[in-house]
Amino acid sequence: MEERDDCTTHRIAVLSDTHGLLRPEIKEVLATCELILHGGDINSQRILDKLREIASVYVVRGNNDKEWAADLDNELDITLFGLRIYMVHNKKHRKKDFSETDLFIYGHSHKYEEKTVDGVMFLNPGSCGPRRFRQPVTMAVLEIEERTGAWRIQKIDLTESGENKDDRLLQGINEGNLKSTVETIVREMCAGRKVEQIAKKLGADSEFVEQVCRIYVTHPGVSAQGIVDKMEVSALFERK
Repeated sequence: MEERDDCTTHRIAVLSDTHGLLRPEIKEVLATCELILHGGDINSQRILDKLREIASVYVVRGNNDKEWAADLDNELDITLFGLRIYMVHNKKHRKKDFSETDLFIYGHSHKYEEKTVDGVMFLNPGSCGPRRFRQPVTMAVLEIEERTGAWRIQKIDLTESGENKDDRLLQGINEGNLKSTVETIVREMCAGRKVEQIAKKLGADSEFVEQVCRIYVTHPGVSAQGIVDKMEVSALFERK
């Protein structure tokens, strides 16, 4: 009879807000885990399919997961290796009763958060999708020991290093014309222009244009200043 290994530690990937992007370095981390928990805003069936090729996935629907995600749950209560986990995309929509919950996982804000509230661990793994300039690229790995049931959370920070890339993204743009540039990008996008066409016309970096367009699409009604704030781009001029 084969002896059971009670020293096993289960590794579970926790991520959120991939927004249509699955980075190679994220896939490397996922490959070391046996399960994946996703806090929503996947943005496409294609990304979800890629995740399922790596490991089994538990996922909740985010506010940007549209018609294709109609069958996804808005919230989940699951138990993994004895740990009681509750998931919802926006923590404002969480359930009221946490008496049967050990770990609460959510997303939406794109900002990593890890805190204990009334004995329950609150975890937002942040965003590991398209980076909003200086905002970190993060996820987490949950480890659960088979024998003791003890568990811990490891923050994974994959923020792109180097400020030169930020400088490149602002090519042809200065603080004085930033808002008007964003307004022009939005107008051009609404007129049916492609990212490459807009970037060439404005002499701007295509990744900057793409991020503006993405935020405009995923945040209906957002103003040009709201886009600038969400990209946190103003802070880049402060260090110049």
